[in-house]
Amino acid sequence: MTNAEIENRIARVNATMAMEGMPLSEDEKNVLRDICLGKVSYEEVMKELIEKFKKEGN
Repeated sequence: MTNAEIENRIARVNATMAMEGMPLSEDEKNVLRDICLGKVSYEEVMKELIEKFKKEGN
């Protein structure tokens, strides 16, 4: 996937989220870039988020 394709996908996701009043932060865009580039898997990101919110909830 080229950088242009990655940025296009992120822009489309951001547009959809913005329509719901939840535009992506730069950190969220960076996570999506890392997933697209294969630096991290979707599953790894989800596991980290679940652990983060479990800790914050206690």
